[in-house]
Amino acid sequence: MAKKPGSSVVSRRAWTLVSGVVLLYVAIAYGLMPMVWTSYERRHPAFDRTPTLTHTGSGLAGDPINVGLIGSEEDVLRIMKAANWVLAARLGVRADLRIAADAVLGRPDPDAPVSNLYLFGRVEDLAFEQEVDASPRSRHHVRFWKTDRTERDRPVWIGAAVFDRRVGISHTTGQITHIIDAAVDVERDFLFECLKKTGQLLESFAIDGYHDTLQGKNGDGNTWHTDGRLFVGVVIQRESGVPPTQP
Repeated sequence: MAKKPGSSVVSRRAWTLVSGVVLLYVAIAYGLMPMVWTSYERRHPAFDRTPTLTHTGSGLAGDPINVGLIGSEEDVLRIMKAANWVLAARLGVRADLRIAADAVLGRPDPDAPVSNLYLFGRVEDLAFEQEVDASPRSRHHVRFWKTDRTERDRPVWIGAAVFDRRVGISHTTGQITHIIDAAVDVERDFLFECLKKTGQLLESFAIDGYHDTLQGKNGDGNTWHTDGRLFVGVVIQRESGVPPTQP
């Protein structure tokens, strides 16, 4: 039985279409995407495979990592002070009793200690806070850990910024603690608004997809959720007075 005249034309068109789709897939999957990811790794290698979640002393999940800074310890201390964030006092019996009394009585305690969280097997290297309404019951706060990595020949820090809404009872230990706001991205954004106002950030950028898990609970049983992005700031070097060389 003879083929219809138009059938071979249709077959050729179908084959051309299929071939085109296959070639497009190969070009994107094996050409464009590797180039994109190579560029990403070249720009942010120091943040690849860094931890995304802190832990409590008992090994429970803590607050999510959502911020990073590039600069020396002096740089970090300087820009946080300029942003009106106060260096938190270290935990200790006296400090613990003081914040408990101040929280109950509503007295100001601008450098009240924060509870210890762990990353890289150690507690935070630096912690900063901002009181709300001159009371430690509610406050902005962030913990930073210095990593063993560098970017642009400068130390890399990663941290967890969360907002303490009020004082309450831990769902896991029954102890008196701060209850965090679940929207940790809001605190991340607020911190970077403060940092940008100082004029001491050379650059800031977001790393999309830093978190695979976009919601969870911290060690006190408080929920959190995130869009998965890590905000990173490059602090201007004070020592030389000259911004670091761009990559």
